[in-house]
Amino acid sequence: MTTPSAIAHEDHVAARFGPQAAAYVASAVHAGGADLDALAALLAEERPARLLDLGCGGGHVSFAAAPVSAAVTAYDLSSEMLGAVASEAARRGLDNIAVRQGVVEALPFADASFDAVVSRYSAHHWRDVRKGLAEARRVLRPGGLCVMMDAVAPAEALFDTFLQAIELLRDPSHVRDYTAREWNGMATATGFSVVRGTPFRIHLEFAPWVARIRTSETHVAAIRSLQTGAVEEVIRRFDIEADGSFRLDTLMLVLRG
Repeated sequence: MTTPSAIAHEDHVAARFGPQAAAYVASAVHAGGADLDALAALLAEERPARLLDLGCGGGHVSFAAAPVSAAVTAYDLSSEMLGAVASEAARRGLDNIAVRQGVVEALPFADASFDAVVSRYSAHHWRDVRKGLAEARRVLRPGGLCVMMDAVAPAEALFDTFLQAIELLRDPSHVRDYTAREWNGMATATGFSVVRGTPFRIHLEFAPWVARIRTSETHVAAIRSLQTGAVEEVIRRFDIEADGSFRLDTLMLVLRG
């Protein structure tokens, strides 16, 4: 009988993403999009002196913030991801980006250290989003800007179950995509004021989506089985195409500390 390996969730996340650091720096989905444009416009208006990019991944929030911020801290679990971000920042001549490794639930920063805290496409991997939000609130100065951006789950159970299933098959370090209502509740419970929530809908090409995280062939086949066996309502809800490409809802939640 095979015994599952004992590995902490955070180590699992780092192990999944570290080897794919270059792929996330180069990823078209992460490097652009209407949501990143909206964030860049907001940061250009806000011009935060000190910005924290939580779960920075390929560093695209940090790259967008660097031209309008004095100091940007790119924070992530993966040392390999941080190395890729530092290399790309140097290549772009962005010398105001510093990298720091750690977990979001225990940030190694003093209270009120930042004027803005931003996270994009990271929170669905966090062990405890509420605790991560509480830490974001703690390190944010009073009245500072917080922007949480992530995939958002449908409120309907039929669609939610389908989405969580394919997300977990694609990446076993996935924890959960939360609904907009859950996001609003967690934000207010941790002391934030919700300014607005802006929905986006992104197109995910199937082949790059699974290749980016090196999904196993077994799990790729399982995802395709779920897609091809889905009921018509699910197919319409996610705009599932013949090759498995589909559309995913995301949310940009703007908060104040």
